[in-house]
Amino acid sequence: MCCNRCCVGCCLDEPIKIPIDLNDQSDLLKSHEIIRVSKFYREARDGRFISYLTEDTKTLYDSFRKGAKSSNNGRCLGWREGPNKPYSWLNYNEALLRARNFGSGLVALGLAPGQKTFVGLYSTNCPEWILTEQAAYCYSMVIVPLYDTLGPEATSFIISQAEITVIVCENDAKVNVMLEQAPRHLRKIIVIKDASPATRQRAKNRGVEIIKFDEIERLGAQRSVPEVPPKPTDLCTVCYTSGTTGSPKGVMLSHENVVAAICAVLMQLGDQKPTSEDTMISFLPLAHMLERCCENGMYLVGGGVGFYSGDIRRLTDDMKCLKPTVMPAVPRLLNRMYDKLQAETNASFIKRMLYNMALSSKFNEIKKGIFRKNSFWDKTVLRKIQESLGGKVRLMLVGSAPLSANVLTFARSALGCIIVEGYGQTECSAPITLSVQGDHTPEHVGPPVACCCIKLVDVPEMEYYASNNQGEVCVKGTNVFLGYYKEYDTTLQTVDEYGWHHTGDIGQWLANGTLKIIDRKKHIFKLSQGVYIVPEKIENIYIKSQYVYQVFVYGESLKSCIVAIVVPDVDVVKSWAVENNIEGTFSVLCAHPEVKKLIMDDMITWGKEAGLKSFELVKDIYLHPDPFSVQNGLLTPTMKTKRPQLKAYFKPQLEDMYTKLT
Repeated sequence: MCCNRCCVGCCLDEPIKIPIDLNDQSDLLKSHEIIRVSKFYREARDGRFISYLTEDTKTLYDSFRKGAKSSNNGRCLGWREGPNKPYSWLNYNEALLRARNFGSGLVALGLAPGQKTFVGLYSTNCPEWILTEQAAYCYSMVIVPLYDTLGPEATSFIISQAEITVIVCENDAKVNVMLEQAPRHLRKIIVIKDASPATRQRAKNRGVEIIKFDEIERLGAQRSVPEVPPKPTDLCTVCYTSGTTGSPKGVMLSHENVVAAICAVLMQLGDQKPTSEDTMISFLPLAHMLERCCENGMYLVGGGVGFYSGDIRRLTDDMKCLKPTVMPAVPRLLNRMYDKLQAETNASFIKRMLYNMALSSKFNEIKKGIFRKNSFWDKTVLRKIQESLGGKVRLMLVGSAPLSANVLTFARSALGCIIVEGYGQTECSAPITLSVQGDHTPEHVGPPVACCCIKLVDVPEMEYYASNNQGEVCVKGTNVFLGYYKEYDTTLQTVDEYGWHHTGDIGQWLANGTLKIIDRKKHIFKLSQGVYIVPEKIENIYIKSQYVYQVFVYGESLKSCIVAIVVPDVDVVKSWAVENNIEGTFSVLCAHPEVKKLIMDDMITWGKEAGLKSFELVKDIYLHPDPFSVQNGLLTPTMKTKRPQLKAYFKPQLEDMYTKLT
């Protein structure tokens, strides 16, 4: 019964059930090595890992049909025709029929069913993306996603290496991108929307035929080619990673790999896992395995997936219309929400006080396992934040990059939903670890999921030792990839003779059995005095400065010190300039000696407080007004810095700093 008093703390919801002891979140494998496994799968301690949840769901072909049955032909794929329009939906049986027709059409077009046929997919998230994926699975074909930030050379390399003859493209613009460096293998482009007469002529001149998506569906319906379903061991996708150096590597993932990853996450989420009653917003790129796993998990349980309009600026409008209950997210989305709130509350003492009280009250509830949106604070202070995501999100899965403690705690408190943070890699079908629902402590990525085990391996050159619960994260299990496509030697460099995938990330086991990612094995270099520098470790300290938005630490083996390129925080620097009567545009402020001294002094202070050695403290910095981004080629699609590209881009500034220091 609810009391009549409208007071803070009344109408408390029941706390969620915490599935395991949060002080003891992983088990040890029976082994002579320290190998940690999931507590959510009883057989894990004996070295067994989950591959599926039910006998009838061992492939992504099976899982879609399982969802159709579980949902009783419920809503499956949703989209909007435009702004101010409601979502339209395909039900599961409609989606299955269209997928089968499209797959049948591909075979009728000349593609052979089976594992030797690779189908390219170049589109933003939309129903046709999923229809193409499922169409390929109907005939045991392999999906190869392409995406904008690969660039024309990398795209051409992928099409050639995978010998792709048919690519499904979203629209005229993407067709033209494909035609830019169309290699000889490419014979047909299937366009979802349409291509202009000029584009069709251009394609014809290059020996490429353009066909409409719905034409293939009609052709397939007429021919009705019998299906050739895949086996669990068959490839479902070759997912190319745009690494920081060299050509992209094609990660080969089987149906078993991906289904195992999905089922391990669903098992761990327990009572909080998605059901056929849930709706997910799809806006993270389907070309990446985080989104692929989340969506295929929804299809397995019979949930609905609504696709955003394709314009990230309209994402809030899409979410208000869709009102999703499940949402995969990345740190930059939550960082923007946090920064926006900070900017709003800094302008008003009263507003800041109210938000602080609201967030504090909500966090106290979260520590008791209570997640809700109906408290006094939700209705009065936090409603606007929650409604920006549609107002009904109950479960959020965050991955792809580290998330700071203050932002994670803010998001959990403000949104009133369960937020679990995961760590993973494409090579592991996405998830390796996942934080447990109800664990409110930040700055770790949870225990291993039930499809794999983890051990830490010594990295002596960086002074990380497994005996100290630190080392390179190595993963083994049913989610670990089959190898890099046509890259046998590269595979051997990553997966050892015992089947352990070496991630290149440095982890630390915490006392409660959860993993914390503390460093990266790559990108270490020596200075002239013989000491090793780990730039990412130093960057993670300097980024804590309120004045620093992005930082790139650089050094050379012939130099005895390090320098840095710094992108200052626009709002903070401008506010400081106003307070100190310094005028000018942001570019002018970046060139101002007082601004440079302010930022460098603060970075040095942070460095000393964190215990950096003298050679790890930057001796000079260059302030750059424009952020590193995917668009300017300085970040990967997963927001990691491209160090060789940054070095080349800032070569004059780096050389100038070292000249002045000699």
